[in-house]
Amino acid sequence: MKDVLAVILAGGKGSRLEPLTRDRAKPAVPFGGAYRIIDFTLSNCLNSGIRKNLVLTQYKAMSLDRHIHLGWQSYLCRELGEFIEVVPPQQRIDEHWYQGTADAVYQNIYTIERERPKYVVILAGDHIYKMNYAKLVEHHIESGADLTVGSLPVDVSAAARQFGIVEVDAENRVVGFEEKPACPKPIPGDPQRTLASMGIYVASTRFLFEQLCLDATRSGSRHDFGHDLIPALIDSHRVYAYPFMDENRKTEAYWRDVGTLDAYFDANMDLIAIDPQLNLYDADWPIRTFQPNLPPPKFVFAETGPDARRGQALDSIVCQGTIVSGGQLERTIVGPDSRINSYAQVVDSILFEGVNVGRHAKIRRAIIDKGVHVPAGIEIGYDADLDRNRGFTVTETGLTVIAKTHGVDQFLEKAAS
Repeated sequence: MKDVLAVILAGGKGSRLEPLTRDRAKPAVPFGGAYRIIDFTLSNCLNSGIRKNLVLTQYKAMSLDRHIHLGWQSYLCRELGEFIEVVPPQQRIDEHWYQGTADAVYQNIYTIERERPKYVVILAGDHIYKMNYAKLVEHHIESGADLTVGSLPVDVSAAARQFGIVEVDAENRVVGFEEKPACPKPIPGDPQRTLASMGIYVASTRFLFEQLCLDATRSGSRHDFGHDLIPALIDSHRVYAYPFMDENRKTEAYWRDVGTLDAYFDANMDLIAIDPQLNLYDADWPIRTFQPNLPPPKFVFAETGPDARRGQALDSIVCQGTIVSGGQLERTIVGPDSRINSYAQVVDSILFEGVNVGRHAKIRRAIIDKGVHVPAGIEIGYDADLDRNRGFTVTETGLTVIAKTHGVDQFLEKAAS
């Protein structure tokens, strides 16, 4: 793996995750209390032995840059040729921003070439999964492929307009590729499932550069791997699909695209199950992140009686620095340095870092962004129309999302009164 460079695409707007992406890139959105979404791709790289990593950013990259600088630089040694570099758009080719995924890599050919890798693995920085990329590279070399595409079966109903769809022959050679079709073609013999692209590609550096340069000259191209580059290669080159091999060690393979608020919420809520589908406690494939220097979580007051204060958390995840001061949590994920005050009730919710929940407040099925102060006595998630009128985002399933915006505390105080 010393000859492999990972290019992690982390520049998407993440518009379907707004308002959580209003001030941050999608890969920087917190996940599971202590993590960021990009931590899973970076941990896969580290666990796979890939020690050279470029993270390509474009939109709202400040928090992502800070997170990687604080949490990841200590794992690698630049003097030994190891690194995780956050690369903003260089505009070396022209003055345009990235036009597509292929164009993002094309505009960074100079940066990639400077490291002289033999192979390049292209990854998305906004998916939740565990995968050994070393096995992917080995498969690519052994098959003699020009390009290898990571793939996995998904339900046809869930794949419509969401994923690139791969068609393969008996030897897993790609014979068809359609980007986000309305009616995905099912796997032969399995009408309920279709083969979806994971947005993971591996190729030799020389071949990749040649194809990127060709695509850059094609008029009408959207300069995207799924829309343009892969379909153009199928008939003339050896393009193979690599079946996803899960390192999560569960009965079913785990891979999540947390691209919508409801999908993001469901993936987080799975973590508090008795036996969650995603194993975060696996010492053989650890997920790393930035761990702030905060004290352990604390639960205070153990009173009894009908009006007693009792700080407790049931079926919940509570991160470091948080104080549950006489409030109650049920099926909730609480980020670092938060506070749940007396008689507050938080159920089926996600609280980001630094959230302060006031006394007697009631929260249900909500996501509350970083640093929001929830005033005493307010109810959130109990009346969808009221929450919409307050300016909060409410999804079709009734999930309430409160953004990290200036003035939200004052608005909440006014609503509470």
